[in-house]
Amino acid sequence: MTLIFGLFQMLQLQAFTFNPFQENTWLVWNDQNDCIIIDPGCYSAAEKEILRDFIESRKLRPVRLINTHCHIDHVLGNPFVERTWGLKPQTHRAEKALLDAIPHYGQMWGINSETQPEPEYIMQDLTEIELGTEKLKVLFTPGHSPGEICLYSEQGKFVIAGDVLFRESIGRTDLPGGNYETLIESIRNELFTLPDDTEVHPGHGPSTTIGHEKKYNPFLS
Repeated sequence: MTLIFGLFQMLQLQAFTFNPFQENTWLVWNDQNDCIIIDPGCYSAAEKEILRDFIESRKLRPVRLINTHCHIDHVLGNPFVERTWGLKPQTHRAEKALLDAIPHYGQMWGINSETQPEPEYIMQDLTEIELGTEKLKVLFTPGHSPGEICLYSEQGKFVIAGDVLFRESIGRTDLPGGNYETLIESIRNELFTLPDDTEVHPGHGPSTTIGHEKKYNPFLS
């Protein structure tokens, strides 16, 4: 497990690397301990305990469960989060087909995936998510999947990027619903318009910055 911790203005972040796909699960919380769980990938009993222990030990109050997109590695922990904190996953409506296909992909990958909770398809209509006095802007960034979103904090100077943009790489586009040209357009129009010092926190691998990716990402040069 890899842990990444940082303090950005009034928001704090924590990442956990979970499941066989080495997916980054992100927590974001404010000074009042209101917490958003993003892409819970916890799969094993030990991983679920790690997430619960962290949240409980810091007296965080999960108020939202958000899936940037609904590939299996990013939603394996949805049922656990719903049972533990009573939260329904919130995602873009265009992700419904992927979420419905989770049992199929579980069988294909040999993963025992639980039945997914019924999601709330609200991201299609939201432009901002409030966390106390802080706001996370919802960026629509399809291409890796049909309805992927990123979450941007202007004050905190960071973006939770799902599988859109990685350090010197980009998300796969050979999976169902993926499209290379759409992904590149999403990155250029939604992410590369952010300030260069914006921290990019992806769904896999290490964090980076917008400026670094503009300069060194071979897919976007």
